[in-house]
Amino acid sequence: MSPPESASTLSPPILPLSLLAARKRAILLVLAASAAFVVSAAFVKAIGPSIPLPQVILFRNAFALPVLLLLVAQAGGFAVLRTKMPWKHAERTFWGMCGMVGAFHGFANLPLATATALGFTMPLFLTGLSVVFLGEKVGWRRWSAVAVGFCGVLIMVRPGFGGAALPVGSVALVLLGAFGWAMAMLSIRRMGEAGESGVAIVFWFALSSAVLAGVATVPVWVMPDARQWALLAGIGGVSALAQVMMTAAYRRGETTLLAPFEYSGLIWTMLVGIVIWAEWPDGWELAGFGVLVGAGLYIWRREVVRGAKR
Repeated sequence: MSPPESASTLSPPILPLSLLAARKRAILLVLAASAAFVVSAAFVKAIGPSIPLPQVILFRNAFALPVLLLLVAQAGGFAVLRTKMPWKHAERTFWGMCGMVGAFHGFANLPLATATALGFTMPLFLTGLSVVFLGEKVGWRRWSAVAVGFCGVLIMVRPGFGGAALPVGSVALVLLGAFGWAMAMLSIRRMGEAGESGVAIVFWFALSSAVLAGVATVPVWVMPDARQWALLAGIGGVSALAQVMMTAAYRRGETTLLAPFEYSGLIWTMLVGIVIWAEWPDGWELAGFGVLVGAGLYIWRREVVRGAKR
């Protein structure tokens, strides 16, 4: 999306080839990262309820730590992990854990594309939370987009029309997880503004989540077989790789350029769900997907317009 028309947008300047190449690489990295997150989600679904959720979260973070340690080394060593805001990291970990519980429960218990689409309510929650916690001003257009987005959720769940098409409890837990991710994003934004490095934020979250999930795993531990060990390692390794690619993408390109490409994950999850689990979305679900994604893209566009005006 472009800002309101001006002389420069009617006759756009020719960008240097190096900048164009960097933007193309950034877009490709976002698409690859979105696809990698889908692979991780498919691994979670493949494990299903056979491995307790705390145990899945434990190994998701434990197997990601070696990859993150490489990032720490690249960023200058353990000195980058020093922090003056441990309680902010604790807050980020709490909300991030809520988000992970909701997302993983959704992947295991709902159609893959539906769980992914419900996760896209995070920008809707973030819009409202930014008013409460950051004092941002949100106009009627974005509030309308938030309302329309949640109408998309109702279209997917359609309560009261011959019974819910989806288990309401699972939907509620995924939405709670999306709320948790939005709160985590606010924590990350605050820490970033206070000077905390991105590597430290990601590493301390992975380590803290692994410790908390490890404690929760003790009473429900199930010994994985060879296939489950491979899936658990895949969840952690692929998630870490996706995180690295997404971080690299946003270092090379502007947020306003890259954000819409994250919605490609919905296409990948729909294809994976159809091919592997025969999860064909019906007309109601497709309509809900469209309304929800459209609302999210509209909110993104309004952010671009507001940024251009500022």
